Amino acid sequence: MLVLESVSRRFGGKTAVSNVDLEIAPGSFVGVIGRSGAGKSTLLRMVNRLIDPSEGRITFEGVEVSALQGRELRAWRARCAMIFQQFNLVGRLDVLTNVLTGRLNHVPTARSLFRLWSETDKAIGLSALEQFDIAGLASQRAESLSGGQQQRVAIARALVQEPDIILADEPIASLDPRNTRVVMDALLRINKHYGITVLCNLHSLEVARTYCDRLVGMSAGRIVFDNAPDRLTEDVARELYGLEAGEVMAAARPAKASVAPEYGSAVPA
Repeated sequence: MLVLESVSRRFGGKTAVSNVDLEIAPGSFVGVIGRSGAGKSTLLRMVNRLIDPSEGRITFEGVEVSALQGRELRAWRARCAMIFQQFNLVGRLDVLTNVLTGRLNHVPTARSLFRLWSETDKAIGLSALEQFDIAGLASQRAESLSGGQQQRVAIARALVQEPDIILADEPIASLDPRNTRVVMDALLRINKHYGITVLCNLHSLEVARTYCDRLVGMSAGRIVFDNAPDRLTEDVARELYGLEAGEVMAAARPAKASVAPEYGSAVPA
């Protein structure tokens, strides 16, 4: 269980996240929704400890994540993988090498510095790519791929970390509708087939309702909604999205997505 207790984050005189209490059950797929600037990204980055809370505490399975330092903090970041809006790949490196950087916490430092990956690590990396039907791109430079392909590479990199939790920070913000579905299907498959908890920031209520089994709505740094997708009313939507609420609610479809398609049969170790 991931637990946030009275967590706040201030940047100077601005409060980005205010007094958040939140529990995330293992194996759940939780969407964090709201307008840009609502505090969604700050919330995820505090969980991963890319940003430290100004107040409150974060715990996972009884361990106080917000107090970890050094090697223990690096180990936590491996268990709590992060997927970013802009992919965060090294464009000049090939796809497989980008994926294998997710194994850094599993190999000795000297080997990782010189990219001396074992055959086992390479097999794990290729297996992860095969999950999302992009193993054939393993030798290509990451910068040559489309946006949707790059995001699938980033998801494969997260998967080889062997995480307990995946944090996805607006993973579809720069993608077209087709690639949006491909990427969200990939995240859903990880959640359903491996039981990995997914906490995903989304602006689109339609996508959130389609893929998530629980929605956490944020406005001005506070949680104003926490319930099943079909319990989100027009009044709550107005509080979350303001003038955009009518358009957002009209676009949202409550149909539940099926488990993502089987891209491949190989399973990372």
